[in-house]
Amino acid sequence: GRALPPLAALSQVLRLERSRRTAIVLPLQKLERYLAPGTDTAPFRLFQPGLAALQRAEALFRSDRGHPIDYVSSAVRMDHAPPPALPEVCFIGRSNVGKSSLIRALFSLAPEVEVRVSKTPGHTKKMNFFKVGKYFTLVDMPGYGYHAPQDFVEMVEAYLQERHNLKRTFLLVDGVVGLQKTDHIAVEMLEEFGIPYVMVLTKIDRASRGLLLKNVLEIQEFVKENTQGCFPQLFLVSSVEFSGVHLLRCFVAHVTGNLPTVEAS
Repeated sequence: GRALPPLAALSQVLRLERSRRTAIVLPLQKLERYLAPGTDTAPFRLFQPGLAALQRAEALFRSDRGHPIDYVSSAVRMDHAPPPALPEVCFIGRSNVGKSSLIRALFSLAPEVEVRVSKTPGHTKKMNFFKVGKYFTLVDMPGYGYHAPQDFVEMVEAYLQERHNLKRTFLLVDGVVGLQKTDHIAVEMLEEFGIPYVMVLTKIDRASRGLLLKNVLEIQEFVKENTQGCFPQLFLVSSVEFSGVHLLRCFVAHVTGNLPTVEAS
């Protein structure tokens, strides 16, 4: 099989010195020290699992003979979707937000899983379903915005409204540019349908610390003032450096009911 990317596995991260380790596992916490005194830090620490929970979650994302991780199928309509047998999470976001790259990073411990990452934005035109053993399904949704497929709205709205096994929607936002008009439309749709969701800030390796902090605080304020269904903690990720990927695996395991004892301290 292919060699694993550096830092894809927790065991590699744990060999790093402490501050670098924190930056990879809990990138939001790393930003916390640069906040103005008196800033409310509660939303930075809502989901902060211990090492044992992170390791249990990682085991779910590591394939073996008794626990296969497979691309199942693609669908353009709900009647083509696989039966809703397992808890499910879906990932949505603008066409060039780095969605497929993030899913590939999440599945990096199962290198046989083919997640196509396109050089041209908006390559995902269908809903792609990945089955993680007998535990949950992860769905890569088409990107919205400029490159969205023609029937995007019908496809995605039907999925969000009809998929009763959907446990959480992961709304990806570009960490460099922050919330865009199209992201606001996606938020409105999720709020209207009463779908629980969480925002994930991608490409954090490309943003300066100041810009990242500005975007994080603006989005947290937006979430607090304008949303009901959004989890108050943002998840920051870099598919290149694996920052936040281990924590996101743990959150996926948690919301699909596969980490019942995780502490959201």
